Amino acid sequence: MRLNPLTLPVLLVICAAAGTAQARGTIDKVEIKGLDKGNDAAMIENIEVSLSLYQSVGKEQGESRLEYLLSQAETQAREALEPFGYYAPSIDIQAPRSGEHLTVVITVDKGEPVRVRQSRITMAGWADQDRYLTRDLEQFQPKAGEIFNHPNYEASKVRITRRLAERGYFDADFTQRRVEITRADHAADIDLAWDSGRRYDMGPVRFQYDYFRDGLFDPLVYWEQGSYYHEGKLDRLRESLTKLDYFSTIDIQPVPEQADDQGQVPIDVKLTLAKRTIYTAGLSYGSESGPGVRGGVARRYVNSRGHKMDTQLDFAQKRKSLSTSYKIPAFRWLDGWYAFTARLYDEQTDYIDLRNIKLSAARSGQINEHWTAIASINALRERWGYYEEGNGEDDDAPRSYQYATLVYPQLEANYVNVDERTFPRRGIAATMQLRGGMDGLGSDASFVQAYGKLRWFLPAGEDSRVILRGEAGSTWTSDLVAIPPSLRFFAGGNDSVRGYAYREVGPRRGKYALGAKNAMTVSAEYERYFNGGPFGAAVFVDSGSAFDDSPDWHTGVGFGVRYKSPVGPVRVDIAHGLDDPDSQVQLYIDIGANL
Repeated sequence: MRLNPLTLPVLLVICAAAGTAQARGTIDKVEIKGLDKGNDAAMIENIEVSLSLYQSVGKEQGESRLEYLLSQAETQAREALEPFGYYAPSIDIQAPRSGEHLTVVITVDKGEPVRVRQSRITMAGWADQDRYLTRDLEQFQPKAGEIFNHPNYEASKVRITRRLAERGYFDADFTQRRVEITRADHAADIDLAWDSGRRYDMGPVRFQYDYFRDGLFDPLVYWEQGSYYHEGKLDRLRESLTKLDYFSTIDIQPVPEQADDQGQVPIDVKLTLAKRTIYTAGLSYGSESGPGVRGGVARRYVNSRGHKMDTQLDFAQKRKSLSTSYKIPAFRWLDGWYAFTARLYDEQTDYIDLRNIKLSAARSGQINEHWTAIASINALRERWGYYEEGNGEDDDAPRSYQYATLVYPQLEANYVNVDERTFPRRGIAATMQLRGGMDGLGSDASFVQAYGKLRWFLPAGEDSRVILRGEAGSTWTSDLVAIPPSLRFFAGGNDSVRGYAYREVGPRRGKYALGAKNAMTVSAEYERYFNGGPFGAAVFVDSGSAFDDSPDWHTGVGFGVRYKSPVGPVRVDIAHGLDDPDSQVQLYIDIGANL
């Protein structure tokens, strides 16, 4: 039979296509064996990132492409181990085929690691006597005899370079930067040297801004011109400017190229104004206050002198408040404010009928990174109601009202030292208050009152934490009846003794919580978040009492759910009191870190 001349090429194309189809396949899975998923997790991850095979999983590949991917896998896996000090591993790659599907198995034997044989790390220039840099040089990793781990090496090198910059050695540079790997000896020789040059000093601070009067922010520069340069000084200035809430952007930059002959580096501070007025509105709900609405208007800056004004309304079913504050910058001595505040408050719950007006004049200030303080003088006029004797717990029973006027100074100190303010896992937060008034000096009674509260955060594994809380307060007065409820101590409810209603624990008259001279509460809570995510659960036990003479301890236990929100944890708790088995189960909802 004679073939048409066009038939042969067609048959060749068909055969080639059939052969290609038979050679095609899909990589279903890539397995890495020989490495420990715990100790060698970083190596496994680096191999996975480096392998081209992972990008082809689930995709059909031609024969030549499959061969290429498998041939490259050994080289890529070998290179992925080098940053961890393993330069001579054994890599075995198997690709068992099941039909057109493959499972690639990569077996890794790390082999003998490369260790540091010699390490020469030196510093010349002014920094050779700097104790912080000397310490960094002594702590350089890896040391002689240790595995030459690239990430540790780079981290140590970067730490020294950054330290030089933050301490004002702007001319610093490497004079020697070499690592020699001898594969045959499994050895690495490190040779690093810096010349720091001179250390520069703090020069003039040049503020650039609109609207505010000249020199307003000069007192925030707490250092003397000509003092040694340190980046931490700029960080504190940035923090002070941020707390003012005047600016949308704050850019602080040293300009070493403009340093003078004495080595003083000018600092440029460029400030961009934020929106002047802030309006807020929203719904609210509290376990004790009920549903409500909130609204407010704040003026970030009222005038060129930096004054502020803020008015807030909280109108809930059982509690209502209206407050207005006017603040004047107080930059000298301690960063802070002079604040003048007027507040109207009304509370109509099952426990109390209370109204008051309070006027305050305060001076706040930041003492250091962890401490802030507020000194104030306060004038309080309060009215509160009792049930008439003999009327039991009749909600409609007429009340007789008492009145009190107190003028008293108050000192408050707050300490916060935590790893993260929105969700602390380690650290301490504390509040201390001391106030007192004297009969005849604007007050209806003489009294002294002290109060303290402590929260201690402890990590408990990667996804858990323990929160310990304690508070104590005491009042010294000869006439407790003349002390209004807003200055008495109560216990029970959220952030006190959960398992009991708001102000349930302590002296009472029927349904009315009288308040007490003293209070003491303690709490222990364990939180666990699932798989490192935002959702978690908690169990807790609270105990405490509000009392005049001797405590009547009440204990509650419960559990809750947690959610990590951008503004702090959202907590929903359910608790039951152990001292009254017939008491109702209590529900609590709270948001924020509560530092």
